[in-house]
Amino acid sequence: MSENLNNTLAKQLKKARTVRGWSLDTASKYCAVSKAMLGQIERGESSPTVARLWKIATGFELPLSYFFSSDEQKNGLQTESGIAISTLFAFDPVTKMEVFSLTLAPDHEQMSEAHKNGVIEHILVTEGEMEYFLDNKWLPLSSGEVVKFKADQVHGYRNVSTEAAVFHNIICYLSGSGS
Repeated sequence: MSENLNNTLAKQLKKARTVRGWSLDTASKYCAVSKAMLGQIERGESSPTVARLWKIATGFELPLSYFFSSDEQKNGLQTESGIAISTLFAFDPVTKMEVFSLTLAPDHEQMSEAHKNGVIEHILVTEGEMEYFLDNKWLPLSSGEVVKFKADQVHGYRNVSTEAAVFHNIICYLSGSGS
């Protein structure tokens, strides 16, 4: 992850805590992420995984795109081993939606914990082939194919091909501000 993005994540986490009036200890309890890890992220010393960032967003009841955007950076890019995510459209409070482009490296699997009730994900594969995990099974998707599902359950994405797979993830928060 770039140093610029680490700084953006740090600023956005501190801003979220300040708005809520939360200590690191309180944030840790709501986010189910250790106080030490939150401190490292807030100081720009650690790069959270996408899964950990989801936990933080959920704890603060914020959309994921909140952490990728600031005054200095409009399109965030989160990269970790095997996955890259960029914001196409940040969370819109009117539509209660945000849109990401994700790239999965060959043989990469990304699991996601259940989101809050009312969160719907739409997947549109733009390049390659991939599988998504839902209802305890892996289901195939190819370029041009789409799927929509309730994300209030464990779900995931994986690339079992030898080429990168790219998909757009449209997340709708039907029950609040986002998380």
